[in-house]
Amino acid sequence: MSRKGTRSIFILLFFLNFGTLSSQTVQKEKQPLIVVLKNLSEKFNVSFSYVDNTINDKECIVPDASLSLEDILEFLKMETQLDFELLDNRFVVIKIPKKSKTNYRIQHLEEVVVTNYLTTGITKLNDGSITIKPQTFGILPGLIEPDILQTIQAIPGVLSADETVSNINIRGGTHDQNLLLWDGIKMYQSGHFFGLISAFNPYTTKRVNVYKNGTRAKYGDGISSIIDMQLPDDIDQELNAGIGFNLINADGYAKIPLSKKMELQLSTRRSITDFINTATFEQYSKRIFQDSDFEKSKNNRNSISRNETFYFYDVTAKFLYDITKKDKLRFHFLHVNNNLNYDEQSSINDRNESLNSKLSQRNSAIGMTYTRDWNNKLSMTSQIYVSNYDLDATNFDITNNQRLIQENEVYDGSVKLDINYSINNQFKINGGYQFTEVGISNLEDVNNPEFRSFIREVIKTHAVYAETGFLLNDAKTKLTLGGRLNQMSKFNLLLAEPRLSFSQRFLHYLRFEVLGEFKSQTTSQIIDLQNDFLGIEKRRWVLSNNDNIPVIKSKQASAGIHYSKNKLLISAEGYIKKVDGITTRSQGFQNQYQFVNSIGSYEIKGIDLLLNKQFSNTVSSWVSYSYNTNSYTFNELNNGEEFPNNVDIRHAVTFAGTYTNKNIKLALGLNWHSGKPTTAPSIHDNPDDEQITYSSPNSKNLDDYLRADCSATYAFNISDGARATVGASVWNVLNKKNIINSYYTLDIENKVNTVENESLGITPNVSFRVQF
Repeated sequence: MSRKGTRSIFILLFFLNFGTLSSQTVQKEKQPLIVVLKNLSEKFNVSFSYVDNTINDKECIVPDASLSLEDILEFLKMETQLDFELLDNRFVVIKIPKKSKTNYRIQHLEEVVVTNYLTTGITKLNDGSITIKPQTFGILPGLIEPDILQTIQAIPGVLSADETVSNINIRGGTHDQNLLLWDGIKMYQSGHFFGLISAFNPYTTKRVNVYKNGTRAKYGDGISSIIDMQLPDDIDQELNAGIGFNLINADGYAKIPLSKKMELQLSTRRSITDFINTATFEQYSKRIFQDSDFEKSKNNRNSISRNETFYFYDVTAKFLYDITKKDKLRFHFLHVNNNLNYDEQSSINDRNESLNSKLSQRNSAIGMTYTRDWNNKLSMTSQIYVSNYDLDATNFDITNNQRLIQENEVYDGSVKLDINYSINNQFKINGGYQFTEVGISNLEDVNNPEFRSFIREVIKTHAVYAETGFLLNDAKTKLTLGGRLNQMSKFNLLLAEPRLSFSQRFLHYLRFEVLGEFKSQTTSQIIDLQNDFLGIEKRRWVLSNNDNIPVIKSKQASAGIHYSKNKLLISAEGYIKKVDGITTRSQGFQNQYQFVNSIGSYEIKGIDLLLNKQFSNTVSSWVSYSYNTNSYTFNELNNGEEFPNNVDIRHAVTFAGTYTNKNIKLALGLNWHSGKPTTAPSIHDNPDDEQITYSSPNSKNLDDYLRADCSATYAFNISDGARATVGASVWNVLNKKNIINSYYTLDIENKVNTVENESLGITPNVSFRVQF
């Protein structure tokens, strides 16, 4: 076949992959690439950075004028076989790709279904996953920076019932049922400010893959979702750095080339809350510390709380070394920390006492990855890592002369071997092995009365997996079949987990999708008492013991249809998920089941709908609606009958719009969902029995939740090599008082008191960033 014929096939495949291209483009004559770049620079106000030799003698068809910048860059990549990397929607780096052709075949298996899904930088792929690229992220209502775990909550079927990133509910699951991976390393802490801010710096994260179902066989754990965060992994010999701050924290990052074969990536972020008191900090503090021992000590008439300090920080580092063209070595390091200290002073028996209560939460991780490309078809990646999570609290109760020490610690060590074999453009095989050893300890020490408990569990898991990917019928059909086999010798348990992902495109703009999976996990979070860890971070990690804490297992299936044409996306996806092996302690009950330990299951059935319309290249608007029914079944509770899940939020609606025009980005959005289930005291409650008599579990609902957000950013050049961005946002513009949790207590007279936890009130924030 001639070179011209081969090029035409590549162009045709591109049209199939990116249904937004016009078929008339093929007929246009080619022009020098440098001329095309000049026109694009003027149209989109972007700067192209390249070595002259890279683009010399390169020609390409002029892209369709109606395409977005991201689509044009993908088109040019196919036309010229060069890499086009967009940085901060302003700078485009052009370079010769170092990867072999095999990597591009692999790329065909990950066909893009929708680009600019909701906003720029978010893409839907034909395996059912959503990809987020923070470097090209546009804007979302209420966000002026690409907070990773806040951003994924814009995806239909994903929400946080209490507005935190440490309690994300994906299709009815609890947060501990989400597997968070940072450069392949499992994370056990996800938030700063005890859940209001993602613990992962978005400016050093290149790509985030989110799976709600049909996950790859190489992923274990995470029965609700996979959130796979990946850092840049190629050495491009380009210096890239930035610094910035907002009303909560300041940060900086740098991507530093050390030589042609070595590169160092660094980032750090620290709160400014112990130096300056801002309006944003006041609102965050009010939200997080309400109903905690810290807040109660401040309101205690018999004591004085002082010398209060709170701060958080994170540090990441990645060292890249290309030993040869075929051998790559990578070292990874991350440390995340939250710290709260306060002194409680009281006068007892005419004697002043002052004691220090504190809470610290941290996650450290270190790993090494080695990749070998044996040839243009076969590659191998091996990784070893250790992830350590530690939650410590010392709580002094001066009035009762009591000191409580609590600690929750996790050690997770893993070795992985992953092999990819690409037979041809249409057939790919992936397989591997993973060994994981997880040890979790829990300590509780009380001095009055004397009590000490220390429990430590360890589980070793061996897993093998295999997967095949097919791309058939001129890239219209994508089928991935796989399975994972987990062996736990401690329980003499062998679990088989099949995985399925099927996608079929019709008429260039209509796609049908079927996803399915079996999954399991041995780690979960429980709550013993609501005032554990000062009532701020109540959840502690525990391991399955195959007795009163079983291995959690899930089955899920979904089917969806997606229509995408003329920048209009209509998407509908129905699903059913059944999860067995949950415990009441992992669900956070605050009713008659708060101190009951029982094993059960939940089943959720639902549908996610999305309508997304883009007008030209400047305006994007969408409305999403989710409906589901989510029910518990505990044989020992409620006479064995079903009752609503604690996060059975039946209806959820999001409406939003964004405007992007050169340097200005604006966003406005509205979030509404029905209230969470709650359990009210029975009308037959007897105040003389010194306990609360409840009505049927979760038979009542809180008031509906409503929140409006807005945000805006403006970018401008400081110099030829530096660009600044200023931003402002307001969370909960209407200052709506949303009750996100409600429970009941008895006072000293045995009267029932209602305790209500409020969401964030009106919360402004501003930011300033400079990128070099």
